[in-house]
Order: sequence, then C-alpha cells, then structure tokens
Amino acid sequence: MTPSEWICHILRLILAHKSTNRTNFTLTTAFNSVVSYIQFANTEDKQEFSKYPTKAGRRSLSRSISQSSTDSYSSAASYSDSSDDETSPRDKAQVNTQGSSDFCVKNIKQAEFGRREIEIAEQDMSALISLRKRAQGEKPLAGAKIVGCTHITAQTAVLIETLVALGAQCRWTACNIYSTQNEVAAALAETGIPVFAWKGESEDDFWWCIDHCVNTEGWQPNMILDDGGDLTHWVYKKYPSVFKKAQGIVEESVTGVHRLYQLSKAGKLCVPAMNVNDSVTKQKFDNLYCCRESILDGLKRTTDVMFGGKQVVVCGYGEVGKGCCTALKALGAIVCITEIDPICALQACMDGFRVVKLNEVIRQMDVVITCTGNKNVVTREQLDRMKNGCIVCNMGHSNTEIDVASLRSPELTWERVRSQVDHIIWPDGKRVVLLAEGRLLNLSCSTVPTFVLSITATTQALALIELFNAPEGRYKQDVYLLPKKMDEYVASLHLPNFDAHLTELSDEQAKYMGLNKNGPFKPNYYR
Repeated sequence: MTPSEWICHILRLILAHKSTNRTNFTLTTAFNSVVSYIQFANTEDKQEFSKYPTKAGRRSLSRSISQSSTDSYSSAASYSDSSDDETSPRDKAQVNTQGSSDFCVKNIKQAEFGRREIEIAEQDMSALISLRKRAQGEKPLAGAKIVGCTHITAQTAVLIETLVALGAQCRWTACNIYSTQNEVAAALAETGIPVFAWKGESEDDFWWCIDHCVNTEGWQPNMILDDGGDLTHWVYKKYPSVFKKAQGIVEESVTGVHRLYQLSKAGKLCVPAMNVNDSVTKQKFDNLYCCRESILDGLKRTTDVMFGGKQVVVCGYGEVGKGCCTALKALGAIVCITEIDPICALQACMDGFRVVKLNEVIRQMDVVITCTGNKNVVTREQLDRMKNGCIVCNMGHSNTEIDVASLRSPELTWERVRSQVDHIIWPDGKRVVLLAEGRLLNLSCSTVPTFVLSITATTQALALIELFNAPEGRYKQDVYLLPKKMDEYVASLHLPNFDAHLTELSDEQAKYMGLNKNGPFKPNYYR
C-alpha cells in the first residue's frame, strides 16, 4: 500500500466504530468522497511522475513555481502587479469621477484600494498630519505651484496631500520606474492631483511622464521637489524659462544634490536650492534606520536568501552603508566594506568590519551591495569574476553604480525568474542574480518603514514652506542646508510617538553653554 492508501484504510476503520446517526452518516459520506478523490489523484500522480520530465519540462515547472512565488510577493511590487492588462497607460483613455483626464496611471479603478493604503500610512505619519492640521488655516503654500518627481508610494502620497492641504497646486511624476505603487497613483489622480506614473515604465515612458508633468497649458510651476535631479535636469534642458518665475528647488537625494552643487559651481544654478539630503533628519534617520530595515526586506522578498554565514561586501560606509551593515551583521552575515574615505573606513574598522578592495574579495562574495551614489562601482570585469549564484544589488538612488549596460551583450542570457529578479547567465553556465536591474533595491522590490519616511517628508514640506515664504534676498542662487532649528522642530514632532520627554535647560545651564533654552542646540555646521 502507498501512504495515501494506508491513511484511507485507517480512517475507514475509525469511522466504522462511530455511531451511524445522521450527523456521522453525513460525515462518513463526505469522507468517502474525499477518499475517492485522493485515490483518483494518487492514480493520476503515478501516471504523471512515471514520465521523467524533459529539460524543457523542468524549466517550465521552474518558471511556474517562480511565477507563483512572484504572486505571493505582490505586496512588494504593489497590488496592481496581478493585473492582466498589458496595455500601456499612454494608450488608454481614462477619466476620474470628477471628469478629469489630466493624469496617466495604470488603472484609475484601483483608486479605492490606494486610498486604503494611504490611510494606513497616515496612521504612522502623525507628525506630518500634525503639521497639516497646524498650518492648514494659514495656508503657507497658497499660490505655490509645485511640480514633484519622487517615489510614488503611500507615504509620499501623504506628503503630496499635505502640500495640497497647505494651499499648493501639485503635479507629480515618479523618480524611479519600478517604485510606483499603481493603486496609490490612482488614488491621487482620483482626488484631482495630476499624476503621471506607473510601475514598470520604460525609459521613454519615464521622460514622457516628466515632460507631461511640467508641460501643460495654462500652468507653470514655481517650486520643484525633486529626488535624484532628473526633473531639475529636464526643466533646465527643455523649459529653462520656468526658472524665471521659480522660487526654489528642494532636493532629497545625494545624486540630485551632487548635480545641484555642480550647477552652482558652474554658475548655472538659477534659483535657490535646499539640500534636504544632508539635513540631520534625513541623514541620521532615513538613510540609516530606513536602510537598516529595508535592505533585509528587499533581499528576503526577492531571493529568500539566508544570511547566516554568507560573505557580503557593502560598497560604501556612509549612513546607508552603516544601516545595511548593521542589519546584515545582526543576522550572522560575514560583512566587509569598501571605502574611499579614510574617516568612514576607520569607522567601519572600529565597528568590527574588514575594509577591503573589491577586487581582493570579489570571487568569494555571496552578496554584493552598492551604496555610494557613484558610477561603475561594480564593473563588468568584476561581474565576470563573481561566483555562481552571487546576488548583486544597489541601495543607492541611481542605477549607475552597477555596470548593467555591459551585461546586455550577445554572449550573456537574461532570464527573468521573479518580479525584479533576473538571472544573468554566462556561456559556462554561471549565474549572477541581479535585483531590480541595478536600481534602488528597497523601493523597487519591497516597501520601506512609514515612520522614518514621515521624518523625511516633514523635512521636505518645511523646506518648501521656507523657500516659498522667504523674503527676497534671504536665499541667493546657491545650495543651502535646512536651518538647524527646523531639523530640531521635525525631530520634536516625532517624539510623542515614543512618549519621550525632553529635559529643559535651566537659565544657568543655558548661559553656561551659550545656548537659547528653546534651541537650536547644535551649530549649523553639525551633521
């Protein structure tokens, strides 16, 4: 007897000893039906597995398993990934319930689901909601026309709707082709906010969306909120006249800030710009704590990798690198660091990490993570030397850190195994696992902690308010850091979540330290 047959036989013996009242008769009848089905399935299984699957069959089975795994990870890629509609949003005629068609999203019918996502995010973004309530009556952004290019997630939706509540008109597009939550974009479009974004845009779609966000009849932006500098670059390239009336740029990422400093150095920056990336509330919270949690989430969702004993190299030991290394070390990974900065390298050594050159260890690594903000950190030569099964991903903003372009060559085969997971296959059969095509891992392949994003979003909102309301002459055509007083205000808004109580300086203590009792408590140069 097979195991199934033994189980059926034993259970029949058990039922034979039960009383034959109506309830047990019904149970017996139902059970016999199940038994018959098991026997039938057992016969089918014998027939099916008596045939040894061909190589093509095994590949097909593997693909179906991978696809089902992808479906189970739909939360990482947003609810709308399960949609069977492959029509490009650019080819659809969609209208929201207000009759407006000034948007381009995957499916406007997903708005209700997206609204629930936004409501969940609001529960953990109490500081931003508090700012919204405090300033809503004053409308400090009345007259502001903000064009934004950020990740479009439930958390950024709370920011966008806060800006609208404070009096701004907004038009929005995505800074990453993989990070958009389609249902959230639909929810924003449903409220009348022009949104041009969907998950899985092509490069052409990406620039088309930015262009349609900026170039619309009868509306010209006077503020820019950017994440990565692509929007600012596009406006400079295509619509330089916008800067004649623009009052400022707020930039969040290290990549975008680098571009702004380049423009400033070349004398080409036409408006004041606020560097949010280097604000204390961004560096010490979003960059560190957000990445400390989301690096593991992104890797687990995409690869199911176990970190204990794995050899991992993290390229860069800034705040992002520190967060990644802390998380990986805690799960038992053997972590080493690459660095160009002797100060960061010394910090890594003091934290117990080996500092190496990538070429020295590349053959032994199980996971390679970049988080430098630079380009060609991992080259084709290094990719060629990686071991079979090595996982390669990027935690920096741009897709420039890994030389992905060099992998699109005739001798290499790309095999999509899950959403945002590709096997790059070398002629000898070696496979390297590339995540999100070298783009930002956490927002492309998973989600990020809402509370930490509340800190960044509040900082961005205050930076926009500051630039828009600043008296003429306060800010020149240069790049500025957020005033330390605002950094501290953002932090104070989030303390009630932890029932934290600040100690107050006495008059004598304040005088001794040369501080105002109400702050700021750190000098402006403090980072």
